[in-house]
Amino acid sequence: MDANHEKTLVNFKKAKGHIDRIVKMIEDGEYCIDVMQQNLAVVGLLKSAHLMLMEGHLNTCFSNAMKTDNEERKQKMIDEILTVSRLANKT
Repeated sequence: MDANHEKTLVNFKKAKGHIDRIVKMIEDGEYCIDVMQQNLAVVGLLKSAHLMLMEGHLNTCFSNAMKTDNEERKQKMIDEILTVSRLANKT
């Protein structure tokens, strides 16, 4: 596993820990603002993980595809990036 994947995995594990904490906070009836702050921490971690995944993909899979003469493969990669980017912008 490369360093980028390791950092991404750390973010996902941190987000998971925050989510576990949020569930407990809600079960315990804790103050809404405190729950929302934890939720925003999760959102930030997930956005960061998404960007790290995108960076890794662009630097490896996408870059390799663009170096080929296979126009169909190139277009598929471009379409995938556009689809993921559109989805990310909906959130």
